[in-house]
Amino acid sequence: MKIRNKILLYFSLTVIGLTLVSFVVIYYLFSEYREEEFQQQQLEKITSTVRLVNQYKKKSEQLSLLLDEQDIHDFYDEKLLIYDQDKHLIFSSIDNLKIRRADLILQELSPNVHWIETKGGDYDIVGAYLEFEGKAYYAISKAFDSEGYSKRDFLGKLLTGMFVAFTLVVWLISRHLSNIISRPIVALSEKLSKLVVEDSSKIEISTTTSELKNLTEKFNALLDRTRESFVFQKHTIHHISHELKTPIAILVSELEKLQKEEDMDRIKRQITRQTDSAKSLGNIINVLLEISKIDSGQQVAKKPMRVDELLFDIIGELNRIHPGYIFEVNYPTVSFDENQLYISANRLLIKQAFQNLLLNGVTYSDDGKVEVLIEFPAPQQIRISFTNRGMTLSAEETRLLFSHFFRGANSRDKSGFGLGLVLTHRIFKLHSATIHYETPAEEVNRFVVDIF
Repeated sequence: MKIRNKILLYFSLTVIGLTLVSFVVIYYLFSEYREEEFQQQQLEKITSTVRLVNQYKKKSEQLSLLLDEQDIHDFYDEKLLIYDQDKHLIFSSIDNLKIRRADLILQELSPNVHWIETKGGDYDIVGAYLEFEGKAYYAISKAFDSEGYSKRDFLGKLLTGMFVAFTLVVWLISRHLSNIISRPIVALSEKLSKLVVEDSSKIEISTTTSELKNLTEKFNALLDRTRESFVFQKHTIHHISHELKTPIAILVSELEKLQKEEDMDRIKRQITRQTDSAKSLGNIINVLLEISKIDSGQQVAKKPMRVDELLFDIIGELNRIHPGYIFEVNYPTVSFDENQLYISANRLLIKQAFQNLLLNGVTYSDDGKVEVLIEFPAPQQIRISFTNRGMTLSAEETRLLFSHFFRGANSRDKSGFGLGLVLTHRIFKLHSATIHYETPAEEVNRFVVDIF
């Protein structure tokens, strides 16, 4: 069922149901009130009649009959019986109406039971015990409340008409409101059905409903992550070729040289070096697999580690492969707490990110040197800068630096596919860290990583 129809159905049924219950309660309460009010009128008639009978019955029984004829039109249809204290009938109204079970009502009445009320079809029957001037009287009244029933019937017709009209109005209002409420949802559904993942556009709907706005924002955020994962997966083969090409080439080259080597000591040393290279190659593969797991929904496994020790480990590995590269690590000139050097990160991923920055620095430097500076701008923040001297990037190149396949003008005659920094940026983002590029001086390149 469409949401518009659900809103129309649920809202209409709820309001109409509450209205019906309210009208039924009103009708029921009025019926009870009519009965109670009419019985009080009967009691008043009984009381006044007993008083007059007590006052005038000694003078003439004919006078009592005249009294009854005078009051006969008080009710549309009524029968009144009055008994003395011995329960002998002393007065009967001139109506021909019969009161069934009058004897039983009379037997139940006593000084301890002053009031009995019952029904005889549409007639109200009451029995009462009264005392005047030290004398006891019993009275039984049966009457038809024509005026009360007329009012009740009119109220019933009025409520029925109001219910029919109200149902129609509620249905029309519900239909209008359901259209208004469902319009942004329908618009969102239509836009989602036309959505193309590769397209960079966002979902936008016109609504004042905070839940729908929040849903749209959440969906756009999910869409951004989906597109990012889609693009990353789309270019996985390029990442693999980029990250594995150099170590594989080095490994193959060293093994070819090893085939021609005759000195066993040198062969053993070379085998040790190639073992380290193979381990490095395995680490790269594990990095790509780890990112793939994270993209599938798994959490990033993190643990505490000293960032400077990690950098020294990476530098040591790179120097074994590239002995000509120079890496200089500097600390703040002021004293600091060494505990600030600890970060919570996935060692495999963060190591690959730092290694990419170090390799990028020496690859694009004029002197094959990278300066690493560790700073603490805030108590819970570590800033690591990677600086090298060489050709800098333009503003337009800086804007595209972390895009797939982008290569700046300074990358001419240098191998690569422009994917290393994309992977690095992705890893830092997974760790809630940031990275940006700046040129603090002429012929100076710097990547700044902020870890919070």
